[in-house]
Amino acid sequence: MAVGNMSTPLKHVRGLGPAKSGTGHFWRQRLTAVANVPLTIAFVLIVVALLGRNHAAVMQILGSPLVAVIMLLFIASVTTHMRIGMQVIIEDYVQDEGSKLILLMANTFFTVAVGLASGFAILMLSFKV
Repeated sequence: MAVGNMSTPLKHVRGLGPAKSGTGHFWRQRLTAVANVPLTIAFVLIVVALLGRNHAAVMQILGSPLVAVIMLLFIASVTTHMRIGMQVIIEDYVQDEGSKLILLMANTFFTVAVGLASGFAILMLSFKV
């Protein structure tokens, strides 16, 4: 074994080296976490501004271009963060490979469905359809 190489020869034969994808997930998780801070504050401020307003006023506020863009960014960032976080939990705690695959697929489908439905609603309000 070479100096500094901590893997066993059996690991090399089986091809069980580093996955090379953990760093990307790590940084995407951190990036979305940082983006979620101002976006969540903006989301809460928008929701507070909607309290007590009638339906027409709510539709007008949510349909304004600036609010729509903020809401779309919030949806994209939160759903991406949620998907990555759940993926890490599933990969770490589900032992059965079949169950793991099904849960990872369900996680992706769920977050895509939530993101698309939420984004569609905002776009509908924005374009006054």
